[in-house]
Amino acid sequence: MFTLSSLITPGLIHRQIHQVTTAKMDATAPTAVTTTTGDQNHVANQSNDTGDHLSPPQPLSKNAQKKLLKQQRFEAKKAEKKAAVKAEKKRQGERKRREWEEKLSSLSEEEKLKTIETRKGMRKERMDQRTEERESKAIRLSEAKKHGQKIVLDLQFSDLMATNEIHSLVNQIMYCYAVNGRSAVPCHLWLTGYEGEIESQLQKMPGFDKWIIDKDSAPYINTFETQKEHLVYLTADSETMLSELDPKKIYIIGGLVDRNRWKGITMKKAVEQGIQTAKLPIGNYLKMSSSQVLTVNQVIEILLKFLETKDWKASFFHVIPQRKRCETEEEASHEEAQGDEKSDQEMKRQCIET
Repeated sequence: MFTLSSLITPGLIHRQIHQVTTAKMDATAPTAVTTTTGDQNHVANQSNDTGDHLSPPQPLSKNAQKKLLKQQRFEAKKAEKKAAVKAEKKRQGERKRREWEEKLSSLSEEEKLKTIETRKGMRKERMDQRTEERESKAIRLSEAKKHGQKIVLDLQFSDLMATNEIHSLVNQIMYCYAVNGRSAVPCHLWLTGYEGEIESQLQKMPGFDKWIIDKDSAPYINTFETQKEHLVYLTADSETMLSELDPKKIYIIGGLVDRNRWKGITMKKAVEQGIQTAKLPIGNYLKMSSSQVLTVNQVIEILLKFLETKDWKASFFHVIPQRKRCETEEEASHEEAQGDEKSDQEMKRQCIET
């Protein structure tokens, strides 16, 4: 069980206390009076310094302790999960090696050589197939950059999110790129307005610099300054229902996790910037068991599926998890007809592996 004393490290608390004490010293230190002499100023400063050093260090506030504890829990769970994954991979590797050695030990020399050669051939075939898939993906994404539907991820909200929320958003972005690469009709994906912590986490992703997308650390309103009339912010708070995807339009998706704390923020931003807004026509095709707010990767998947099928209903049923829908028997049968039998976890695994 996590406790406050076990998770908050002494060094981290010491740094926090030092910051609080320093801030208090700066805020409470009196300014020197202009009528005093240099000697008097010197004595006054010495007196102030002595008083500050004698004052006891201020403890962390309850709010600061909660934030610190939350960050410690996130880091602890992250390290635990990473260690578990590493240990599981090691166990699987050892098991496969034992099975392979046991299989070879039961064969004659001639059979052993044939088995090894067959395995090498299968491995080469798999490697060739992966190479072909990567080349095909690169070609489709390069074509999408020239002629594909422009979709922008607005990443200017990082200052409103905690570190674990930014980490979740970065995973969603990775998922978006993988799904776009596998899509029959990929879009022209943009990342804009990323800096600070989110930029740091993006740069840590393997191969991020080689992604076949467009990136701009500047806000999208600057990136598309000459195309402002084509910008459309997709937000659930809009009164305009999206019916089609216009190839001339540039659709923007807000990159914000836990947006329940910031209701209406994307709509407000679009209104202040004087750009168009629209929302997905979810309510026309299905009932949601909760809010119609979706994750970034779910919105991207829906748009990609619509680009492929031109069918909103099929797109929603393909992407939105069943747990978030209030389905009738007829709708459930429709989903089965669509052949959407893969779980969310399986979809994510395939996207990350691509």
